[in-house]
Amino acid sequence: MTKAERARRILEILDQHYPDVHAPLEHGDPFQLLVAVVLSAQCTDARVNMVTPPLFARVPDAAAMAALTPNQLLPYIQTCGLAPGKARNLVAMSKELVAKHGGQVPPDTVALEELPGVGHKTASVVLAQAFDIPAFPVDTHIHRLAGRWQLSRARNVEEVERDLKALFPEDRWNTLHLQFIYFGRSHCTAKAHVPADCPVCSWAMSKARERAEIRQGLSKPVRHKKRPRGTKSAKRTPKHAPAKRRRAKR
Repeated sequence: MTKAERARRILEILDQHYPDVHAPLEHGDPFQLLVAVVLSAQCTDARVNMVTPPLFARVPDAAAMAALTPNQLLPYIQTCGLAPGKARNLVAMSKELVAKHGGQVPPDTVALEELPGVGHKTASVVLAQAFDIPAFPVDTHIHRLAGRWQLSRARNVEEVERDLKALFPEDRWNTLHLQFIYFGRSHCTAKAHVPADCPVCSWAMSKARERAEIRQGLSKPVRHKKRPRGTKSAKRTPKHAPAKRRRAKR
């Protein structure tokens, strides 16, 4: 099976499992999505969705957040990982949005990546989910699945993004990256994964990768069912086995 054929089959499976996907981070506009994505680093989406409602009630836009100090912002986001650094970046980012972009989030990769605390993945998420501009953000789930499914050598996120963009139609990138994430969370987890039970790994993962993950403790080998106690396996008689000679009675 070629890589292109593998990609088409994977696309069909993902469409069957997740025909309708939505952005996991709750937001009301591009600025709120940008803030939520920044907060999601080293933090679960569920936790971010708990933090943002009271945060956005207090600071709904860039101008309001720019008026705060990091110490004033910190209590709203302190349950997220790396909160002190995120507070500093969010305030600095908001001030730059107000000063350079009129308080609006620019729909441009270069402009987004120039903002404090905004990297390529964050910029790609905002472009795809806030502006519907084709992008393929690569997170840990997508990086893992691309390697397991032999879609990329997956040596770094840049390589994974390039390979996936080359394999899949551009008009599918924005939904497909979400399908990868949801599938990775539910069917193709990082640890305690059973490749034989996965709808994709069961045929797309190489045996070498499977053995490597088992050695690393990431995947589980297939366990054969044990025979119930008290039962004996039937001995098979080899074909053309010579008949046992009867002992002559003395």
